Amino acid sequence: MSDLGFEQLLEPCERVYTDVELQHKLERAAKDGRPLRVKLGMDPTAPDIHLGHSIVLRELRRFQDLGHKAVLIIGDFTARIGDPTGRSKTRPVLTKDEIEQNAQTYLDQAGRILDMSDDKLEVRHNSEWLDPMNFAAVLRLAGRMTVGQMLKREDFRKRYESETPISIHELLYPLVQGWDSVNIEADVELGGTDQTYNNLVGRELQVDAGQEPQVVMILPMLRGLDGEKKMSKSLDNYIGVTDPPRDMFGKTMSIPDALLPEWFTLLTTLPEAEWRAAIAEHPMKAKDRLARKIGERYYSRGEMGAAATWWHEHFGRDRALEAIDVFVPEQEITDGLIPVWKLAWLAHDRKISKGDARRMVEGGAFAYDGQKITDPNQTVRPEPGKTFRAGRYRKGERVKQPLIATVVLE
Repeated sequence: MSDLGFEQLLEPCERVYTDVELQHKLERAAKDGRPLRVKLGMDPTAPDIHLGHSIVLRELRRFQDLGHKAVLIIGDFTARIGDPTGRSKTRPVLTKDEIEQNAQTYLDQAGRILDMSDDKLEVRHNSEWLDPMNFAAVLRLAGRMTVGQMLKREDFRKRYESETPISIHELLYPLVQGWDSVNIEADVELGGTDQTYNNLVGRELQVDAGQEPQVVMILPMLRGLDGEKKMSKSLDNYIGVTDPPRDMFGKTMSIPDALLPEWFTLLTTLPEAEWRAAIAEHPMKAKDRLARKIGERYYSRGEMGAAATWWHEHFGRDRALEAIDVFVPEQEITDGLIPVWKLAWLAHDRKISKGDARRMVEGGAFAYDGQKITDPNQTVRPEPGKTFRAGRYRKGERVKQPLIATVVLE
């Protein structure tokens, strides 16, 4: 067994239930020479692992590097239920073929982060113990928790209060996930903040089963490219770990400025003082640095350097990394507000049509004060010194010739 690595393991976490238990388990594992069994459950609801997943996968890799065993649970059974976690409605249920195909892709892509050797990784499918359960066994499992306990989960509570339907099978989901922990005898379970409730249910079920409860380690969620919702495959606001270097670089360059501190913190090991200085110098230059650092986890420095060069040649020429002043005439402002399409039109010196300006916004090539806006008629208050990003967008093409503009009132 390697050095305990207690502080190293705690550092990325938002919450741990509990750190005292974790330290005790690490000390006992070192003394007995028995690696901890560290669980991570993943429902194969879509084929790509993204940067949001990489945060928890890298924590799992830290445990592996310290000599412990990762137990990756492929939720082929639970994917048939549809996890409602963090959603206002149930996630669509997948076919068996879709689940199997996605599960294989998960394993292939997880290998870009995890140590896949047999002594460091155990892969299990929860259909192993869930498929054989008869109805009596399901009822016994359901009897371990009350409806009141289930409604403590925020998404269930909100849906109940808003009279949004909740199916019985959805209430069973946390129990099913917790039952995974009992069956593999997990010492530790990792998860994002949206999985806190489900993971804690696992602790309770283990106690009921006469097992020592697992330590639950909660890692922060990464917001996606839209800068609002968590990174998600189903929301299509993600960067996949197998995205080509050019796509990985270009997508990172498109994130709102407000995401920079979060992404630097969660996706790189750069010192805070260093990335804050980069942001202060210029957000676009900071994004360039961020995009390279992210990409170099999956590709060589040379490959990411070539991707950066290609992106700047195609999308960053002219005014990509320097701010320009955009003079906003008083007559273009009504009640202190201006439509965003008009700001985009003014930023391009009126050399594009008003229709092109509208399509640019609709195509996702406009962000005001760090927030992406896709409704061309949305109005904003053009305060002096406010910055916005605009770019050309025509016939479904990606953003070309992006620019950073600073509002100047005439």
